[in-house]
Amino acid sequence: MPDPTLGLVLLLGGAVLVGAVVQGSVGFGIVVVAAPFVIWAAPELMPGSMLICGFVMPLLHLVSRWREVDGSSLRSALAGRLLLTPVGVWVVAVSSPRLIALLVGVLVLVVALVSAYAPAFEARPRNLFVAGMLTGVSGTSAAVGGPFVAMTLQHEDPATIRATLAAFFTVGSMASLLGLVVAGELTGSQVRWGAILVPFLVVGFVLAGPVTRRLEGNRMRVAMLVFCLVSGASIILRAALG
Repeated sequence: MPDPTLGLVLLLGGAVLVGAVVQGSVGFGIVVVAAPFVIWAAPELMPGSMLICGFVMPLLHLVSRWREVDGSSLRSALAGRLLLTPVGVWVVAVSSPRLIALLVGVLVLVVALVSAYAPAFEARPRNLFVAGMLTGVSGTSAAVGGPFVAMTLQHEDPATIRATLAAFFTVGSMASLLGLVVAGELTGSQVRWGAILVPFLVVGFVLAGPVTRRLEGNRMRVAMLVFCLVSGASIILRAALG
């Protein structure tokens, strides 16, 4: 397992900070941005370290926004996620870091395609349940899954979307972490690195408001799409050649 050298801490911490700013703007993104850097530099830290970030970041949002949560949508999405979280734990148990890296690469590309074409799904209980099931597998095994529920909620009020996603990620990430603990798949190094990255996350959370107010929303969205395409393709190539 990698030692927390200054260079590695700054690399991964910087990625988490930028991801936190992105998530503060669109409601998800911390893992989508940071996970590729973890895969490139220290794949053994997946998915535990990113799940810790995926738990703390939305919890910070939820503290001040819990009144805006759509309880009905949250229940439907969580039911699906919790149902298939054990499948995600099983994927981690039977997969090598190389296979997890490949899964992350594919999911990051899916994020780009989903965000670019934005299929018009309605926030019906059935659609949210299915989105939650997809996240139960991908969010546990690769810590990437936010866009599936975000896409389903995309036509709701922005404040409601952010609050509901925050509640969904908080509970879902905790369930995934507990599942990995029970299965013996959450390593001490992943927990240690997750704790190391939390201060960078907090800085990103604080900066998110001022930064996003100064950036055109569409410009950030395009930049994220380009990043997803490049990083997803490079992760898949690295896993294939690994």
